[in-house]
Amino acid sequence: MPSDVEYSPLPAEGSGSGVHDFWLYVWMRRFSVIASHVIALGLTLLISLLSRPGTSLFSWHPVCMSFAYCLCLTEGVLLFSAEGSPFCFKSRQGKVRLHWFLQTLLLVASTTGAAFIVASKNVSDLPHLASWHSLLGVGTLSSTLFQLAAGLCLLFPKCMRLPVSPQRLKLYHATCGLLVYLLATATVVSAMFSDWFSATVRGAAWWAFLLLPLFPAAVVMNQITNAYLPRKKISS
Repeated sequence: MPSDVEYSPLPAEGSGSGVHDFWLYVWMRRFSVIASHVIALGLTLLISLLSRPGTSLFSWHPVCMSFAYCLCLTEGVLLFSAEGSPFCFKSRQGKVRLHWFLQTLLLVASTTGAAFIVASKNVSDLPHLASWHSLLGVGTLSSTLFQLAAGLCLLFPKCMRLPVSPQRLKLYHATCGLLVYLLATATVVSAMFSDWFSATVRGAAWWAFLLLPLFPAAVVMNQITNAYLPRKKISS
């Protein structure tokens, strides 16, 4: 069946400059995906160390949330990448199962982290939803629950009996997933302005923490848009 969408053709074999540019592009994408894995794991470990888990109720909040959104959410998207993913050898079905496992961990960790911050504020008699970070956090958690429900519709389309084709449902799921990821990134970045983090990290290290979450977000956005948005044919 012919398609109305034309995609950018690969460089013809032997067209030196085109082949060189193509492989340079491939290696840059591979490097960016690998760097995103490293940043996701590094941020999770560093934030967990800085929070000193077990010293207070609040200390578990950054641990749970960084594990959920910096690590599980990032890996849940990047495992579908063909470049630089440690799970590239798995079948599509295997990746989907691993994706659901990571999203289940995300749900458990994020709700646990939310419970810890609510308990901490209740014990300290502090007001709830008094900062941009807390408001963004509620929005992120709510959109995560909605996205997981949408994922169930994609996993069991016959049981749900939705009047939407599976391909369009995948597009909606991926698009909403990107919005959740960007909202989660905004929440993580806003946490850098909290009193706790500003008192713990200062100087150049603070700027590094502020900018690091933006790199995986750019890679995830590029992966999803390249996979689901049609590209116009490049004219020579």
